Amino acid sequence: MPKGKLHASLGLWTSISIVVGGIIGSGIFMKPALMASQLGSPVLLVGVWIVAGVITLFGALSNAEISAMIPETGGQYIFFEKMYGHFIAFLYGWSAFIVFNTAGIASIAYVFGTYTEYFINLPRFPADVEHRVELYIPFIGSIFPLENIGVKSLTILVVIGLTYVNYRSTRSGGNIQVVFTALKVLAMGLVVFGLFFSSEGDASHFITSSTTIHPEGWALVGALVAATSGAFWGYDGWNNITFVAGEIRDPQRNIPRSLLLGLLICIGTYTLITLAYLYVLPIDTVAASGMVASDAAQVVMGTVGGGIIALMVIISTFGTTNGNILATARVTFAMGQQKQFFGFAGKVHPTFGTPGNALWLQGIWTSVLVLSGSFDMLTDMLVFMSWVFYGLSAFGIFILRKKMADAHRPYKVWGYPFVPAIFVVFTAFFLVSTLWTDIYYYATGKTHLINSLLGLFLTALGIPLYWFFKRRYASDPNTL
Repeated sequence: MPKGKLHASLGLWTSISIVVGGIIGSGIFMKPALMASQLGSPVLLVGVWIVAGVITLFGALSNAEISAMIPETGGQYIFFEKMYGHFIAFLYGWSAFIVFNTAGIASIAYVFGTYTEYFINLPRFPADVEHRVELYIPFIGSIFPLENIGVKSLTILVVIGLTYVNYRSTRSGGNIQVVFTALKVLAMGLVVFGLFFSSEGDASHFITSSTTIHPEGWALVGALVAATSGAFWGYDGWNNITFVAGEIRDPQRNIPRSLLLGLLICIGTYTLITLAYLYVLPIDTVAASGMVASDAAQVVMGTVGGGIIALMVIISTFGTTNGNILATARVTFAMGQQKQFFGFAGKVHPTFGTPGNALWLQGIWTSVLVLSGSFDMLTDMLVFMSWVFYGLSAFGIFILRKKMADAHRPYKVWGYPFVPAIFVVFTAFFLVSTLWTDIYYYATGKTHLINSLLGLFLTALGIPLYWFFKRRYASDPNTL
């Protein structure tokens, strides 16, 4: 293996498991309740999951063309460099590190800690103590790091433990991903089967709207935008496969195949699970649920069923946390190798052959984000920022078709130019609507933090860092 280069050790099944395992984690267990409370309609709830899945698939297929053409470790960071140059590429890599990759890991592992409380009462401070320490960010809102300290502590323990596993061996991390992805898909299949064939279900729940939640006009538009944001969080993680592109065998074939098959599996799974929830729970009960998966199982199987579901969620989120840790550190690693970040982050471990320093740097910042926020704060912030760059990535296809017109393209996006164009237009609408909704909710007291602005603020912190690294490595013509 060449010095400083990661070995191509991941096959098709591992690639599909990275896509599916990176997506199916916590969203389908946490977000349906919030989405139901926003929409008040089972038809809209199922529809939002399907539409969000199809839009995500459009974005994934667009990225598959670039991934197959440029199969390098670092994924979208490398793509942005070729599309837009060093500055945008750096902001993407920085935002990936400081916001959406690390917040993604934090929020998924946070659900692991939350569902662990089904079996163990984790400690927490009294309410007055939890709010005694407040970090206020002007024009953005307040953060309370002492909230839910027991869940946060367990979350950090899981992050550090899995970081260590992937630090020691990429193959071990990949094997864990295959095993836990298979377990979660099997477990979800059993859950869907158990709920649908229960005598406690009622098909009328599929069409009966809430008696108390019925948004209309602009309120309905805001509800749809907020619910779609939740669904996008459920589908987030599909791009993890691009981060390890340089470590996949036969990437020109396996990357497009894994993205297409992986996302189709996820769309089908999410639709069936949501329908299964609704079959045994009316929409108002779903909206009021703290652990909707366990509550649905309790209706069918009692307390034992709730415990089985909680265990399934723990298994699912554990596997997804591992998949995200394995994949996303590659962006920081690629930046370090290209001297667009601290050089030590781009070092390959001499014994283990892993991006060890990048993994530990990612693990430490992820732990800080765990302390800083709640599940919904982390997910809303990362979804907004990740979709900023998803949109830029899809638009970049049009740029590369001109800049690299003669490059070999083993896979070309289906439906070009309409599929990437639809994705770009939808993304622009989604981002503007989300920003407006976040500010409105903060101004009306529904939230204490403008999550999208916090993501933009953290990303903007990378601008002076870009100029710092540019001056630091100015003598090297191959950087910045």
